[in-house]
Amino acid sequence: MSIVSLRQISKSFSHATVLNKIDLDLTKGAFTAILGSSGSGKTTLLRLIAGLEKPDTGTIHINGRLVSNENRILVPPAQRETGFIFQDLALWPHLTVYENIALGLRIKTDRQEADIAAAIGKMLEFFGIAEHQHKYPGQLSGGQQQLVAIARSLVLEPKLLLMDEPLANLDVKLKAKIRRQIKNLTRQFSVSIIYVTHDHHEAFNLADEIVVIDSGSVIERGTPEDIKNSQNTFVREFIEV
Repeated sequence: MSIVSLRQISKSFSHATVLNKIDLDLTKGAFTAILGSSGSGKTTLLRLIAGLEKPDTGTIHINGRLVSNENRILVPPAQRETGFIFQDLALWPHLTVYENIALGLRIKTDRQEADIAAAIGKMLEFFGIAEHQHKYPGQLSGGQQQLVAIARSLVLEPKLLLMDEPLANLDVKLKAKIRRQIKNLTRQFSVSIIYVTHDHHEAFNLADEIVVIDSGSVIERGTPEDIKNSQNTFVREFIEV
């Protein structure tokens, strides 16, 4: 079964076509990487799935539910059972780590404070950031901030986690460390992941399946091994860079 189904999805900004009639089914329970260069349309695709943009044409289903069609958002972002990790993280600087993670639970659920504390404790322990729970984002390293952003989304138990180049601003050493922690999220939390990146090494290391896009079109889809052995000229040149 597909976690996301896209049919004839197109999107333009100021008369420039960003996505061109994309048909795509993404596997439920998988870690899917959307791989492409800057300007290829990968972030726009993610924002359409999240409900942060409207498609000009086509339909989007999440978990079998129609959420968007031409020029209409039928299901708002907060009701799509998705989490979104922005590249700039969007942590609240005036809230502690604990408060950042708790905020969504308090707004979106009617759970008791004891249940909220237990859920946050699980996240703090899993990501190894319990000792930082009373600190503010500005007191954390980039890697620690990244883990807080992921924990904040996962604590809401989304069916689908959308990640927009989450490691782009980290150095090589931190990237490797955080990569190890997010690699098994699909199995640890029973969540499907769609992960946007321009880094093919990152895609190969993390993903169960990879979708390569360029100029708003899907060029190829397959396992990391399929993509490594692709006979498509564009794909071969892209991964050899």
